[in-house]
Amino acid sequence: MKRLTRSQSWLVLLASMGIGIGPLAPAVLAADKTYMAQAPVESAVDGAISEGIEFVRRGNTESAITAFQKAVSLDESSAAAHYNLGLALRQDDQLQAAATAFWQAIQADNTFALAYVNLGAALLEGDNVDQSEAYLAKAVELEPDLGLAHYNLGLLLRRKGDLDGALSEFNQAIAFSPDAAEPHYHVGVLYQSQGQYAIAQQAFENAIALNGDYAEAYYNLGVTLVRQGKLTKSLAQFNRAVEIAPSFGHAYYAQGLALADLKRYSEAKDKLREASNVYVAQGDAQWASTAQSQIAYIETLQ
Repeated sequence: MKRLTRSQSWLVLLASMGIGIGPLAPAVLAADKTYMAQAPVESAVDGAISEGIEFVRRGNTESAITAFQKAVSLDESSAAAHYNLGLALRQDDQLQAAATAFWQAIQADNTFALAYVNLGAALLEGDNVDQSEAYLAKAVELEPDLGLAHYNLGLLLRRKGDLDGALSEFNQAIAFSPDAAEPHYHVGVLYQSQGQYAIAQQAFENAIALNGDYAEAYYNLGVTLVRQGKLTKSLAQFNRAVEIAPSFGHAYYAQGLALADLKRYSEAKDKLREASNVYVAQGDAQWASTAQSQIAYIETLQ
């Protein structure tokens, strides 16, 4: 059994945080050097994993998958090889294959908390809530201070409708992973859904302070400001969201509605046209039609 130390898992801790809305960065887990030095076959595994890591850093996911598969073929008992393969497959949207790889990592090392977390997250993405909860609970049992586990439990509990439980898990994720923006974001989403806009605003601002390129956080901060009647301030947030994510249709749409409320009708129609164009390009006919309907309504106000 190839064990992995806590110090080697920092690369994946934050980058894997987020099966919900939120930016994800490529992440890999280095193999344990103490094991890699023991025998030629393990040195070969180490080399294949290192090669895969380099491919991930270059953005070449397909080659990374091939390298990690090679590592697995060299040593099927390498938890690091299976785990990194799972991360790469998940990044390539091969969800079922990723879940299988994480499960195999657990078979290689049944104390590997991060593998339990990522398996639970993959199952949650696939709407297998009950199995997901079992694996996430096991991760917390193994490492109670693993922020990623609490974060994904928060997502799971929110899906189950347990908002208080979700908030508790997100706050624990914040405590254990203070540099992660995503838990703050989801705290904001929870408070926003409950109409507690001032608290939601602070949570979104906290997320942005940790990740200045978090388009969804800027968008939801803008929505929260609108609901507090702060229309002009909201525009700056929507503008930043579309700067970061030019294909963010809802951000253009929100710009249009805020401008219309400010009676800046020509600008509002321009933004709604942009929203409609984005929706059309994305094949979202319903939202494209909604944006066009808003344009038609604004024309009756001019």
